[in-house]
Amino acid sequence: MERLRRPARLISSSSSSSSSSSVVFSVVVFYFFFCLLATCPTSVDALKFDLSAHPQGQHKKSERCIRNFVSRDTLVVVTATIGGAKGDGQTVNMHIKDAVGNDYGHPRDVVGESRNAFTSQADTAFDVCLENILSGQHTGANPVRHVELDIDIGADAQDWAQIQAAEKLKPVETELRRMEQMVAEIVVEMEYLRTREQKLRDTNESTNERVKWFAFGTMGVLVGLGAWQIIYLRAYFRSKHLI
Repeated sequence: MERLRRPARLISSSSSSSSSSSVVFSVVVFYFFFCLLATCPTSVDALKFDLSAHPQGQHKKSERCIRNFVSRDTLVVVTATIGGAKGDGQTVNMHIKDAVGNDYGHPRDVVGESRNAFTSQADTAFDVCLENILSGQHTGANPVRHVELDIDIGADAQDWAQIQAAEKLKPVETELRRMEQMVAEIVVEMEYLRTREQKLRDTNESTNERVKWFAFGTMGVLVGLGAWQIIYLRAYFRSKHLI
């Protein structure tokens, strides 16, 4: 009997060690992904480009627009940093609008940092358009303004430092709150994509059904027309005593 009990003890100890090692591995993986998610948003840089100046009649052709998609009732913060100074013969205007006609702001003669926050009114794409107009004398051959554009949407648009100070949260709690909101936004976006896919599938099925009945109708018309031609030609040939 003693010989039978020892293997059982060995098996029990090995199973407990394997379970503990799996728990440690799970904790390490969770910590790795947590750190990865926590550091990913901080590595995103603003969009930087040079905006050339054009005369008053040609500025619409040189307008630069950046498009992004946003869900309904989502906070969006657009931060634009425009180089140069006022009075240098260039005027940079910014226009924020969406694809369905909503206007979210039209700042004019922007110099330095301009911060515009709005809440989206529809599930659609919005455009941030910038134009540089020559409004006076300029000595340079190719006048340009340097632009740095940063667009924050949803959880990234909120001031988490202020929230942490107001609610007296720890840094880990603040990061978890931000990640929770980001996951909630992903769930909402996936639900929107599922609804859109369902609508497209219904439209596809309806179109296939209409095409099917149209094909049947076309075949029926062709068969009827062929039968009528045969009957008409037979009657014509009989009247001419050809058959």
